[in-house]
Amino acid sequence: MSAKTYEVRTYGCQMNVHDSERLSGLLEDAGYVRAPDGADGDADVVVFNTCAVRENADNKLYGNLGRLAPMKARRPGMQIAVGGCLAQKDRDTIVTKAPWVDVVFGTHNIGKLPVLLERARVHEEAQVEIAESLEAFPSTLPTRRESAYAAWVSISVGCNNTCTFCIVPALRGKEKDRRPGDILAEIEALVAEGVSEITLLGQNVNAYGSDIGDREAFSKLLRACGKIEGLERVRFTSPHPRDFTDDVIAAMAETPNAMPQLHMPLQSGSDTILKAMRRSYRQERFLGIIEKVRAAIPHAAISTDIIVGFPGETEEDFEQTMHTVREARFANAFTFQYSKRPGTPAATMENQVPKEVVQERYMRLVALQEEISWEENKKQVGRTLEVMVAEGEGRKDGATHRLSGRAPDNRLVHFTKPDAEVRPGDVVTVEITYAAPHHLLAEGVVTSVRRTRAGDAWAQRNAAEAAKPTGVMLGLPKIGAPEPLPAAAAPGCGCD
Repeated sequence: MSAKTYEVRTYGCQMNVHDSERLSGLLEDAGYVRAPDGADGDADVVVFNTCAVRENADNKLYGNLGRLAPMKARRPGMQIAVGGCLAQKDRDTIVTKAPWVDVVFGTHNIGKLPVLLERARVHEEAQVEIAESLEAFPSTLPTRRESAYAAWVSISVGCNNTCTFCIVPALRGKEKDRRPGDILAEIEALVAEGVSEITLLGQNVNAYGSDIGDREAFSKLLRACGKIEGLERVRFTSPHPRDFTDDVIAAMAETPNAMPQLHMPLQSGSDTILKAMRRSYRQERFLGIIEKVRAAIPHAAISTDIIVGFPGETEEDFEQTMHTVREARFANAFTFQYSKRPGTPAATMENQVPKEVVQERYMRLVALQEEISWEENKKQVGRTLEVMVAEGEGRKDGATHRLSGRAPDNRLVHFTKPDAEVRPGDVVTVEITYAAPHHLLAEGVVTSVRRTRAGDAWAQRNAAEAAKPTGVMLGLPKIGAPEPLPAAAAPGCGCD
């Protein structure tokens, strides 16, 4: 008898992406196997890991649930589960609007999914269980990681900020930190399995330590990562300017495997709007951080999040954002048009900006950032870079006979395929010959290929998946290093 299959659909930020790895691990630990890529709901269990931050998140969820309803009616035994931030927020509403859903669970109790599915099957009725506080740190749960050579490592959950546009603290709860020893033990175990790049993950990652009473805990953690043999690259997302202290900058600059990359959410360049957002910094402070980072790490690539059209934003306020973008010269920016989020203070503020005004400002901002991104990328031409090879990042690689990967500063690089075998996780040395706004090209001969333990891990994983008999494991996982998500799913929900 073939094992039951599952599919997990993920919406939102990198916290949700990592939670979905946990959900997949839990289901596989319970005996399920992953459905083939492109199954489109043709699985025994379909799990929606939802986001409450994105615009029309609820409409998207109910539309997708509606499309699955007739499929479920034709397939006795099929189950549908809804988790994540929208489930935490809407709770019983989901079952009322979509009575064919079997399980609704929240952000604090993802570990209960297999039990709730079995309970729904036995009792033949929907199971809704929403914990009000974290039951167990997610990192204690089984995990099916999407990459053999790069991994997310969660260091905290929740957030203590009160930004007026953000509902995440209400859904994820107050910040709770993991013990440093537990984090480092997880990283060491990952490295032993072949992982060579890790991304430290938190809703407000550099506030790490506030829950355990150590204001320098995050910089100490970065330095400790630098001592782990075999760990080549360390990244983190997403920090908050309020907590970005000089000791963190020093740790980045002085830790060899800390990558010259920083995602620093701006949200607005206007002091007036930042105050209305309850952001605890102002334009001068933000630009001061950028200046210090560039002084300590000259080749650092800095990205950001920006919200256009927050309630009360005037043309003068928007011009302050444009000024900050010109001064900061971000490598790229995840830009959002403000839209109301029920349950947030900003949703009831006066002076909501007309949509056509927001759209016009948004287009001006995108055009400016596109110009800056291109100019900054052109500065990379002629540089020799070490690129960690990835899979699935170059959509046209097959047609162009190229491979793709990430430079230390996380810029995407497409390079000429060398004669020697190159696997995801391996490292190549290339010279940049051309720059586009969103990628670099290395059109010459690859200078060197360094086969790595990470590449070995990728090869072994693929061989093991291919060797499994039909019906036990269907399809291959998507392998790829954690990367910046597209604008619709930027780091930290766009609200850090």
